[in-house]
This record gives sequence, C-alpha cells and structure tokens, in this order.
Amino acid sequence: MKVDVLTGLQWGDEGKGKIVDCITPKYKIVARFQGGPNAGHTLEFDGKKFVLHLIPSGVFHNDTLNVIGNGVVIDPVVLARELDDLEKLGVDTAARIVISKKAHLITPFHKLLDAAQEASKGSSKIGSTLRGIGPAYTDKVARTGLRIGDSERDNFRQRFNNHRERCIDTLKAMGAKPESTLALEDEWFEALYRISELRFVDSEYDLNEALDKGERILAEGAQGALLDVDFGSYPFVTSSNTTTSGACTGLGISPARIGQVYGIFKAYCTRVGSGPFPTELHDAMGDHLRKSGNEFGSTTGRPRRCGWLDLPALKYAVMLNGVTGLIMTKIDVLNDVSEIGVCTAYKTADGETRRLPWDLNDAIPVVKYFKGWNGSLSHVAKEADLPPQARDYIAFIEEYIGVPVIILSTGPDRTQTVMLKD
Repeated sequence: MKVDVLTGLQWGDEGKGKIVDCITPKYKIVARFQGGPNAGHTLEFDGKKFVLHLIPSGVFHNDTLNVIGNGVVIDPVVLARELDDLEKLGVDTAARIVISKKAHLITPFHKLLDAAQEASKGSSKIGSTLRGIGPAYTDKVARTGLRIGDSERDNFRQRFNNHRERCIDTLKAMGAKPESTLALEDEWFEALYRISELRFVDSEYDLNEALDKGERILAEGAQGALLDVDFGSYPFVTSSNTTTSGACTGLGISPARIGQVYGIFKAYCTRVGSGPFPTELHDAMGDHLRKSGNEFGSTTGRPRRCGWLDLPALKYAVMLNGVTGLIMTKIDVLNDVSEIGVCTAYKTADGETRRLPWDLNDAIPVVKYFKGWNGSLSHVAKEADLPPQARDYIAFIEEYIGVPVIILSTGPDRTQTVMLKD
C-alpha cells in the first residue's frame, strides 16, 4: 500500500480542508506533514463551519486516525483551543488524534521574534502571519529547537529556560524590548499540559507499519506549492517544503511509498500578503472575486489579493508535485463572470515563455479569455450537467496541464462536490 498526497498548487487557500474531509472515508489515516497554525483549513457541513489550524481535516470521521507529523510546528495554545472546540462538538480527540514526538514546538518567544523580524523589514516585509512559524523552523534547522517528545523529559523546564534566554538575547540585539512574559509562559505550559492528554508517538514507524498492513493513508499538506521555501516566490514564501517531497520528510515516508498525488487549485488565483502576483486584478473584477469568493484569510482575516488563473504557474506546480489528478475548487465564484481570463504565458525581457521565471516580479501575463456560463452550478451532479462554457474552460486547463480534473467543488459545503472521474 502507498500514501496518497493532497497538496495545494497555488499560494495556499485552495480549499484543501474541504476536499480532505470529503475523501477521508476512503482512508484509515489522515496525516498532516508540514506547516503550523498559519494554516486555516475550512470545512462546512450540516449547516456549520469549522476552521482547523493544526489538526488534520479527517478528524470529523469516527473511524479515521489523524496524525500530526514530525514536519509540523505546533503551538500548544492553538492546539489546546482546537481540542476544546472539537470536544464541545462531541469529537473524541484523544481517540482520533496522535502527535509525532519529533514535531517541533512554537513558543511565545518564537512569536515575539516573528513580530520583531517582520517589523524590522519595513516596506520589504513578507506578510508573515506572525504565528512564530519561521523562527520555530529556524530553531529546528539550527538544532536548538524544542520537540513534543522533549516535553516528557525531566529537564524540559531547564531546556525551555535556555531557549527563553537565547530568544531574549536575540530580541535585545534587534533593538526590541520584551516586556514580562510570565503570563504568556503560564498559558503556554497550561496548554502543553492539556495536549499531553493526546498520545505522543513514533509516527514514522506507525505509518509505515500501517502501510505494511494494507491500510490507506492520506497525507495532507498546508499552504501551496508557490509558497514552498525552495520553489516558491522566494523570499515571499513559507518556511517549509509544501510539495509532495515534504510529505516524505514530514512523515518519514520513503518516496517509493508515494501513490496518487492530488493537486488542488482554485478556478482563479488568490494570494495573501506580499510577493509577486502576475495575474492580480487591481480593478472591479478583483473586488468581485474577493467578495463573491469570500476571500478573507481563515487564520488572519486579511483580504486576499485576487486574479485570473495562472496556467504556467499551475503546470510548474504540477511538475514539482508529480500530480496524477487535479481538483478544481470555487468554480462557482465565476458563475456570473461574463468573460473569464486565463494566463497562458508570460512576456519577459528574454521574450515570451510558458516557463515560470525564477523571479516573477517582471513577468507580464499573456491572457486568453473565455466566455462565461452566467448561471448557477448548484444542480451539477456529474460532468454532463455542466454548461458547455464551463466544460470548455475545464477542458482547456486539462489540455494545457496534461492532467485530468477529477473533482470539482461547486460550493463550500461537503455536499457541493462533483466527482468528474474515478
């Protein structure tokens, strides 16, 4: 048995949470492999809306185990709050959620450093969510981080104190003057005690043994390929590998054990924070997409920048991830758009290209326009139900990318999902 991967193909916010929730019944285990509380995976069903930040999106299914993998960075305060919210809904979190002992911890000092570092950049700030993600991953790479498993050691308090002193020294060197952090520390340790009710496990062994038994596993990513620290629009990226390769390092899975790769993308593009965005619309159409698509960050509440679908960027992300099936979301946002634009190439100083330039700042999009369908898709249950214009739009994307669209999301609820292909 192999691990299937679901990963975002744009700048995040593609609707991964909903799709994971929809396909979870096919899997015994859902495992998050990177990112932290900067992620916001939104699920809607039974007339209610749920936003998950650290917990995998399969948690609402009784028979599915949800694994927070070693590649995730965890803020105990955020996780404890999520656990409390789920338990109020009757979810048995202790039975459904386990955490890798190797997952790193985000401390209050990581968040202070995040804010100080972002402020120091001035007009060059990257648009950090200020959740402490970058500093936590920095400590991980610097080999000074604290891991979930460390919290069970007798000397953990001393290790935390050493961490505090290092961070305060760094803040002072940056010119920051941290106030008393005792209240933050107390809250953090209370939350750490709360999440200790979950099982801390050697997840790499557990996952590989589950595969050996023939159990199906879905690896759930956060953010999107264009925010990958290596292959995204650097430096306006996240601090982890968001592509399929991140599932291997973030879960302890061999590349040979990767199966299907589901790449998810919106029918248009959005981006939060700073960074290049070639197809961004600075006009009434951009405002319309934002309003119609409710494009405001589920984690930060910030308005998202909106623009047309970027096919060279999408094909690049498909190549990096080895995508075997595409999932298109939010096509319903285009229901009343009479003319839909799609970027098919870029104009650069070196001429026109279909390749994603290593620096997107000077790329000018070449846009092709399609006639819209000007109607609701609420009745669509199969591909044949789609208006001809919508079918043409999807067919063009499939031909350009070379990978079929297998699932279509026509609304936020889990019932508004159309399986186009098996």
